[in-house]
Amino acid sequence: MSHASPPPGWRLPEGVNASLWHYAHTDRLAEEEDDYFRNHPLFEADARALDSRFLDPGPLVDLGCGTGRHALRFAARGFPVVAIDLSRSMLQKVSEKAGDSVSLLPVQANLCRLGALPDGAFAYALSMFSTLGMIRGRAGRRKALREAWRILRPGGRLALHAHNVWLNMRNPQGRAWLVRRLPKLVLGHEDAGDRRMTYRGIPQMEVHLYRWGELKDDLRTAGLAIEEVLPIDEVRAQTISIPWLAHPIRAGGWIVFARRPAR
Repeated sequence: MSHASPPPGWRLPEGVNASLWHYAHTDRLAEEEDDYFRNHPLFEADARALDSRFLDPGPLVDLGCGTGRHALRFAARGFPVVAIDLSRSMLQKVSEKAGDSVSLLPVQANLCRLGALPDGAFAYALSMFSTLGMIRGRAGRRKALREAWRILRPGGRLALHAHNVWLNMRNPQGRAWLVRRLPKLVLGHEDAGDRRMTYRGIPQMEVHLYRWGELKDDLRTAGLAIEEVLPIDEVRAQTISIPWLAHPIRAGGWIVFARRPAR
């Protein structure tokens, strides 16, 4: 099921445009999700990165959980998990898959407004597969990061994934898009990395592709301290060779681990 039309712009939730509203209200996407992404290299790479770093069970929140690939795995490892998504159908799929076997609470919420969650409730937070980039507008993305900071306990850790805007240099269509966006990129416009596409049948979907300096600034503005960066390539999602060398240009994206400072 998909609703016929979104509400007027002034009634859309913060950080949500009409296309993202359609995405969140198209039920077939939840039904297709697991098969659509089966064996996706980024899904395998980010799972390995998370599982090797988040070792000791503690309260975990999955911000943009989809059908629960991370939330369910961590719950099965003994982590008390809150799984959050804007899509009710995604959360219904999570609940079906979880059954009564794991400690997992699905919550429908806007990542810019997590007031239902108490301050300092979580030891871990996840924002994977460019979830942050789906939030519209830099103010909304920064607010979502600030909310992640708020609900993490002091010393709590956030893992997130973001795409690199310069990955578009790898193909002719991407290079043409970069040429058109170059003035905005040079001038540092906040929407310079917004790329529009038809995604899984939803027209005009936008994802924000980050510049590395921009991502660093947004994390630090939210009060989060970067601990580790995995620059990954856009095809195999493996850490690039010589990762310290020009990764802001060479990487297809990043998996970033950050912490809410203890003080």
